[in-house]
Amino acid sequence: MNIRELTATVTEQKMNIRALETRLREQQTFILKEMNKKNDEMSNLTRSQVEELRKENREREIAFSAGLVQSGYADFGPFTTEITLTYKKVFTNIGNAYNPITGIFTAPLKGAYMFRVSIHGNGETPATVGIVKNGEHMVIAHDDQAQAAKNSSNGVVLLLKVGDVVYVRLRPKARVAETHDNYNSFSGFLLFPLR
Repeated sequence: MNIRELTATVTEQKMNIRALETRLREQQTFILKEMNKKNDEMSNLTRSQVEELRKENREREIAFSAGLVQSGYADFGPFTTEITLTYKKVFTNIGNAYNPITGIFTAPLKGAYMFRVSIHGNGETPATVGIVKNGEHMVIAHDDQAQAAKNSSNGVVLLLKVGDVVYVRLRPKARVAETHDNYNSFSGFLLFPLR
């Protein structure tokens, strides 16, 4: 009788162990599926966040640099009034905020921008240009020597709102001279966006 009872008990315990092993495998499978689901969600979230950051950064990529003439040699000025210089030889125009037809940079994003101008002239006429924001002179680049070449440059950091415009004006009675060497240039770029 004892052997039958022991055999029955062992059989019952084996069945209990098998049932526990089955439940354990089911729970492991469930936990593994849940972990995979969470990993997929995190992976998708990360991918979408990366794409959003890339899009934001593309919108923040704003930079341009241009020279006065496509090729050859040209004098600009002297004139009796100020004129806006149109820098036609575009080296870089990331974000397409600079218009080489008008010579005007239009801010596509509120932020702090750096602008720089360099000039070259010759002869007895002074070489003078100014960086202008929305019609207001910010800085000038000027050189006035009786003989020989004239060179100057200047730069300024400006806080711009969307739609603000920046351009370069040749001052009255001033002249700049350009060659294929691109002595005269106008450049600008976004330092950082503002809220």
